[in-house]
Amino acid sequence: MSKGRVLSEFVEFLKHEKKYWLVPIVVVFVLFGLLIVFSQSSAVAPFIYTLF
Repeated sequence: MSKGRVLSEFVEFLKHEKKYWLVPIVVVFVLFGLLIVFSQSSAVAPFIYTLF
């Protein structure tokens, strides 16, 4: 299953079930994931880890 298909099915689920309140939660999880991935290999890592 491709990533695009999973994303499109998730969007269809949100439309069909009217679960729009899930969008901010998913966005925050994605942003935290990207923050963790990009901070592991940068010089900014010690400063980001102090936030948590």
